[in-house]
Amino acid sequence: MTTAQERSVPKPVFTDAEAGAKEFPDSTARRFNYYTPQKRKQTHYEDVTVVVEPDPRHYLAQGWLYGFSDGRGGYPLDWTALKAWGSDRPEPKRGPGSGGKGYDWPAHGWHEFRDPNEEWELSLYRYNSNVVRQLTQNVEAARQAKAFEQWNRNWVRFVENHVGAWMHVDHGLGLYLFANANRRAPTNMHNNAISVNSMHRIRSAQDLALYNLTLSEEIDGFDGKAHVETWNSDPAWQGVRETAEALTAIDDWCEAIFAANVVFEPLVGELFRSNLVQQAAPGNGDFVTPTVVGAEEYDYSERDLRYTKAMFSLLTNDREFAHHNKTILQQWLAVWVPRSVKAARALQPLWSQPDFKPPRFEDGLDRAKSRFSGILAELDLDTPKELAQ
Repeated sequence: MTTAQERSVPKPVFTDAEAGAKEFPDSTARRFNYYTPQKRKQTHYEDVTVVVEPDPRHYLAQGWLYGFSDGRGGYPLDWTALKAWGSDRPEPKRGPGSGGKGYDWPAHGWHEFRDPNEEWELSLYRYNSNVVRQLTQNVEAARQAKAFEQWNRNWVRFVENHVGAWMHVDHGLGLYLFANANRRAPTNMHNNAISVNSMHRIRSAQDLALYNLTLSEEIDGFDGKAHVETWNSDPAWQGVRETAEALTAIDDWCEAIFAANVVFEPLVGELFRSNLVQQAAPGNGDFVTPTVVGAEEYDYSERDLRYTKAMFSLLTNDREFAHHNKTILQQWLAVWVPRSVKAARALQPLWSQPDFKPPRFEDGLDRAKSRFSGILAELDLDTPKELAQ
């Protein structure tokens, strides 16, 4: 019996210089210790989110690893006019390791924000996949039950023109407002929350686009392209279009989130979705469309508005800049409230188009204004006089 010849290959030699070989005092710790949790115990959301994107005002000893053509690096704080505790302090002198000298650090209030929805990559995939699965089942069940045959003709025209037009709002804000603000916000906690908001809007636009295709197949004479002409030319939509396009042009990332989620959505978005589409649809034989727009309504009211209020409450109660921030926010309200109210009033002719009418436009607008005033009260802001327009 012959012995197998041993191959001549390099043998691994361990020198204790390998990654993970060195022992540190916290090498066996089961929790991260580089941040302070919001509550008594750290959460998994905080472990995968807080300071994942380092910051030289926080822990990045060697400065920003990337920059822009003008020499600035990372996330300049002057990308918004609002300020958080510690914003005006110079970057600390760095000592050995990543500690700062001269005063306690970090002293940077932006890092205090925690998303109450605790959104991160896994939660985003789970939530959106569940929404899409449910909507797909609803539409398929309606298709098999021939439910679309119960719609009256006026309602078919209404959905192809006006419900379809809302996808342009969702697509524009999702892609050009929230995705842009996500890049400009200064911490990973902000980035995660805002990028999820962006995905909600883009997914809602996709939901409406796919729904539009289904209706084109299921309803004889349904014009799947009508929403484009409505968005471009219908006088009732030009106020919404003008305001939505102006929102996407905002440079200040905080103003963009504030104007969209605190002002535009309660005064225009919820007015259209909740006080028109969902109210009128059942009486016109349609029990499917409310589930599609209702998914977006839940995205906003139960998730996106929730993180927005948490984010701006910190700024209006900031230990150093509360007065400064409230002054700026009131100025933004003076700009965006009249624009949104004007856009909402331009939609009024839509209330008379379905055969089965929703509650009066003025009643719906009053509810939207009351909802908006309640949000401002939670943020400790004054209701602007422009709301009376």
